[in-house]
Amino acid sequence: MGRPMARRILAATFALTVWSRTAAAVTGLVAAGARAAASPAEVARASDVVLVMVPDAPDVEAVLAGPDGVLAGACDGLVVAAMGTCHPAAMPPLAERCAARGVRLLDAPVSGGEVGAVEGSLSIMVGGDAAAFERALPVFEAMGRTIVHVGGPGAGQLAKACNQLIVGATIAAVAEGLSLARAAGVDPAVVRTALTGGYATSRVLEIHGGRMIARDFAPGGRAALHAKDAHIILDTAAGLGLDLPVFAVVAERFDTLVAAGGGDLDHSALITLLEDGPPELEGRPSGGDTAAER
Repeated sequence: MGRPMARRILAATFALTVWSRTAAAVTGLVAAGARAAASPAEVARASDVVLVMVPDAPDVEAVLAGPDGVLAGACDGLVVAAMGTCHPAAMPPLAERCAARGVRLLDAPVSGGEVGAVEGSLSIMVGGDAAAFERALPVFEAMGRTIVHVGGPGAGQLAKACNQLIVGATIAAVAEGLSLARAAGVDPAVVRTALTGGYATSRVLEIHGGRMIARDFAPGGRAALHAKDAHIILDTAAGLGLDLPVFAVVAERFDTLVAAGGGDLDHSALITLLEDGPPELEGRPSGGDTAAER
């Protein structure tokens, strides 16, 4: 999702410096007007706000504190926003580590998928210092429509965990509903249309339900990443002494999908466990640029 998000920033006429662990990933952005950097440190030296879009907390730490990382090139007052989905508990220590170098770290995970990234309609949930949030807000507004400062360090990631819980459970429910219709001999596409006018309607029913009917599982959000997020959710809940009995089953289903070879498919491929057998037999991406990495 980082590439379409970066394109929205360019469209808002911000000067943009980019770096990726995969150099080819930034070629199109450079052609569109971004400047390529040789390292995260070089990005930091060129920037007032740095956005980090990688899958998990260890990746964030590597980009921030690794050799030639963001902290190596940061000036006092730099704002860094970690926009991938991480464990909420990982953020306060990272924020403290950044603060010791004069850098203010926000956790700012997003929801809305590849479609939202392309449209600039993401929901952005932000934890961290309020003044740093205000400084980064104009950049967030280039990428999102619903931008909320949730609270202190880790609060944005906690909100994203809640988001992934609800989205994952809803994907599972939509898959079961459409599978029930198909098994009964009723056209699931017609059922989906009927449901969009009632209380069952949702963005998941609209987007992911459509993917399930079309059997289009090219990744907008990879199942393997949702499985990773599911473990973050369950671990966070366990640490709070909270039982999540419904979502625990959903998490198992995502693990089953990944173990069956469907980790690189869209998370809507959860329906294949109900209807189609091994997901590796269908819906494989063609190898094109899917922007599926978060």
